[in-house]
Amino acid sequence: MVPGLVYFLVFHYGAFVANAVAFKEYVPFDGLWASPWVGTENFSRMFGDPDFWHATWNTLFIAVLQLVFFFPAPLALALLLHSLTSDLLRRFTQSVIYLPHFLSWVVVVALFQQVLSDTGLLNTFLSDSGLHTVDIIGNPDAYKPLVVIEVIWKDAGWGTIIFLAALMQVDEQLYEASAIDGAGPWRRFWHVTLPSIRPIIILLLIMRLGDILSVGFEQMLLQRQSVGPEVGEVLDTFVFWQGIVGGDTGYAAAAGLFKGVVGAALVFTANRIAHRLGEQGVYK
Repeated sequence: MVPGLVYFLVFHYGAFVANAVAFKEYVPFDGLWASPWVGTENFSRMFGDPDFWHATWNTLFIAVLQLVFFFPAPLALALLLHSLTSDLLRRFTQSVIYLPHFLSWVVVVALFQQVLSDTGLLNTFLSDSGLHTVDIIGNPDAYKPLVVIEVIWKDAGWGTIIFLAALMQVDEQLYEASAIDGAGPWRRFWHVTLPSIRPIIILLLIMRLGDILSVGFEQMLLQRQSVGPEVGEVLDTFVFWQGIVGGDTGYAAAAGLFKGVVGAALVFTANRIAHRLGEQGVYK
């Protein structure tokens, strides 16, 4: 446990000190403590910046799409895998759907571009068939659903691990008893499976809410130029362009701190709601 503990102490809890940059006009040559203090000036400028609100809206829109379509995908996939009667087929299918998780976003985005761009395989086939071509990669209207589809393709299989472990703990006698009582597959799922794994679903949902404003830095950065910053900019890329590229470190730190505070507030709120509903949540 020591390496993991050291990692969190240094790069997560130790990094809290660097949040002071958000309240300073940070000058790298002067360092953190010698840089002039500006109070909430960075936040005032941020809340009055239309680019910041564009990035926030794009982030929230993509986050909601991921919550609605990506979050249930591993559960549905786990239920399908759990229903397979052949252990060999189940293990083979699990191995196949795990593989995309280990591909970098550079490879994943390149694959989608090779298939869906204006010169990709899809448009080449449509053109050779005399049909109308469509550039999905460069279409701003298709961008947000596309990035969610990419996340589902890449990580839905990997996300089944926890759900499969939870499904393995469901007492088989409950299924047998409900089947004897005349319950069909849907009623067995609703009255046996879902209540048994509900604590895991709520736990993962709360953790997802805490990370809701982090929709994928590499994935968005690699595709931002294809649709323009007005559509493709999210908070993570906004911080990158303002802080790393633009050198406005204090302003970028303010945006990053805003994202962290919102995520923490969502976790505390969702956990309190879970307690009111009789669930354990992330913590008691």
